[in-house]
Amino acid sequence: MVGAFAEAIIAWQKQHGRHDLPWQTKLNQAPNPYAIWVSEIMLQQTQVTAVIGYYAKFIQRFPTIAVLANATQEEVLQYWSGLGYYSRARNLHAAAQKIVNDFGGIFPSHFDDILSLPGIGRSTAAAISTFALNAPQPILDGNVKRVFARHFNITGWPSAPKVAQQLWQIAERENPHTNAIAYTQGLMDLGATLCTRIKPKCPVCPVNASCVALENNSTSKLPTPKPRKVLPEKSTTMLVIINNNEVLLEKRPQTGIWGGLWSLPEIEMHEIASEVVQSRLGLEVDAAEPFAIVNHAFTHFKLAITPQPLLLVKQTLQAQAPNMIWLPIDEAIGAAIPTPVRKILTLLTKYQK
Repeated sequence: MVGAFAEAIIAWQKQHGRHDLPWQTKLNQAPNPYAIWVSEIMLQQTQVTAVIGYYAKFIQRFPTIAVLANATQEEVLQYWSGLGYYSRARNLHAAAQKIVNDFGGIFPSHFDDILSLPGIGRSTAAAISTFALNAPQPILDGNVKRVFARHFNITGWPSAPKVAQQLWQIAERENPHTNAIAYTQGLMDLGATLCTRIKPKCPVCPVNASCVALENNSTSKLPTPKPRKVLPEKSTTMLVIINNNEVLLEKRPQTGIWGGLWSLPEIEMHEIASEVVQSRLGLEVDAAEPFAIVNHAFTHFKLAITPQPLLLVKQTLQAQAPNMIWLPIDEAIGAAIPTPVRKILTLLTKYQK
């Protein structure tokens, strides 16, 4: 049975929805669960326009689950570099290895097995199950939460447990047993293109006649924003240690921010860079004028980075620890590094010209 809401979404998607995304199954082709899985992980907290270029390069380098599983985490992170939320890449790599070890290299076909993979929650598992296996499951990603909150007048922050429970009940109730792929894609398309966060295009929405928020003139108030909390601010100094055209990078720990990525060595703001480098790395350096502060926002705090250029004068000890590497600056920019570090190194190349 298909309800009126789902029927309208399905009809609209077939005529106006997105049909040319690179991971979508083409007519007369079998679905590719691997491609759909990779795309759904990339689309977590990232817009389609930002994902498409990364997706193409990622699939070209890692065309199968086996290739991804056999790659090093460092290389996987390199192809993810700049996309953000790097735990997604680490989980994707770990999940590929789990699929090889536990499922014979074949993407699992049961919902609970999909849900057991690292980095996959209920909504992502549902999208993969629907698109890759044509086994319909209700989804509830950020766009869909917005559509449901407005259409069915659900107040309260959508990620609050009680509100999320209400939204899941709607998702389960409205999910159709037929044309589920078109319906699911339609919900995503509707939230991404019409029922947008600001300036929604209500006049052309296929379900505007039954939208409670539109009737109440409350689309700008829904979904209810997350309770505002002032983000704490932190500061750090990143050392840009230069030897001719090479820069010294340090591997970050696997846990914590930018886990497993290459980065610039960091010191506390009160520490003297040349002294730390001498004692810790055995390098004698001359300090240049610091670059302008680079600001970077995380989900839970803001980080102010002071890039401190240091020119190598003498290397008294070998800075060849397993977590250190000298790279040409151009090569370092293309390595698996955090976005603000890439900004700093790109700025460095401009200073050198």
